[in-house]
Amino acid sequence: MKLKRFLLRYYPPGIILEYEKGGALKTKSIDLLDLSPETDTELLISEIRKSEPLITASRVDQVKILILRLQEKLGQQDNRRFYLFKALQAHILPLTNVAFNKSGSSFITGSYDRTCKIWDTASGEELHTLEGHRNVVYAIAFNNPYGDKIATGSFDKTCRLWSVETGKCFHTFRGHTAEIVCLAFNPQSTLLATGSMDTMAKLWDIQTGEEVSTLTGHSAEIISLSFNTVGDQLVTGSFDHTVSLWDVPSGRRVHTLIGHRGEISSVQFNWDCTLIITGSMDKSCRVWEAASGKCMATLAGHEDEVLDVCFDYTGQLIATASADGTARVYSAVSYQCISRLESHEGEISKICFNAQGSRVLTASADKTARLWDAQSGVCLQILEGHTDEIFSSAFNYEGDTIITGSKDNTCRIWR
Repeated sequence: MKLKRFLLRYYPPGIILEYEKGGALKTKSIDLLDLSPETDTELLISEIRKSEPLITASRVDQVKILILRLQEKLGQQDNRRFYLFKALQAHILPLTNVAFNKSGSSFITGSYDRTCKIWDTASGEELHTLEGHRNVVYAIAFNNPYGDKIATGSFDKTCRLWSVETGKCFHTFRGHTAEIVCLAFNPQSTLLATGSMDTMAKLWDIQTGEEVSTLTGHSAEIISLSFNTVGDQLVTGSFDHTVSLWDVPSGRRVHTLIGHRGEISSVQFNWDCTLIITGSMDKSCRVWEAASGKCMATLAGHEDEVLDVCFDYTGQLIATASADGTARVYSAVSYQCISRLESHEGEISKICFNAQGSRVLTASADKTARLWDAQSGVCLQILEGHTDEIFSSAFNYEGDTIITGSKDNTCRIWR
């Protein structure tokens, strides 16, 4: 094995090693999920050297410089205020979802008007309208980190794969017998997973457009799904109150996570693939160990349905959004509540962290999106202007742009 070069990954903090083995170029990552500005670099380097043979004595100085750069990035204070850059009359009917590509250079909007649109973030110009679905376009995603393809899932029971560059449709995936309400690309961008009201999830080959496998076992609608960061496991959440963990290569169910007493609203893996979080209409969020399927903790406290849950990039924080109009941030290590985000006047349907994990963004039925300090729970900013419920909101990777999508048919860019 011969080390060729280092690549830096800011979020979550890590160093990617590009190396040669048997004539082939390969990569592996050193994840530094616990890194902070206070971390002892000398101690960390000696720990890395014990477990990573590619880091030889001659490379220590290089690694130290990279770690210091990561620490500097982590130590930057983020006191940014967001201003409305553009309000886009995006669609002729309400928006369902919004999503950025990895760099944040473009974003997509799905709508009840049966289309998905691609937008240029810097100018607010519409790049393409993706037409062809015969009903609501509900679930949308870029194949990040590549960002050259888009998937759209529709109430017309089909999913379509599109070219970002041309706006042309590559494939129409047919096979579901009811509305498609969630979808996700695997990290390698070779497979697409779709979840449907027909109780099934399906895996599709992006190159050929063929169905790879059907994941059967739920007894009610699948409402949320998520790949782990390796791409070898998929988690699905259903209205049957259960969560299923699937082995992607075989299409077999590995675990059924039983414990919630209400419909599942949201599921997600953490970065290192060890934990799964689930939100439910039973007013709780649960944390599960992926390897065993065991419930590690129940995060209680909300007074109404939990509508959305997410990890931060490092997997050390969990955020929950509820129909009770509040959101919470918990430690994924101690399961203690760190902060309560209270000031919305309507249910919160979407929640996400910025890449740094320092800010939380919430979208609410009270027509506002709000920006919060993750640690203190202080509301830093209210993004006002929409005239109806905000269904969806997102940060770009750098955390310097926000998009919000509303029932008022518009999309707003804040930066």
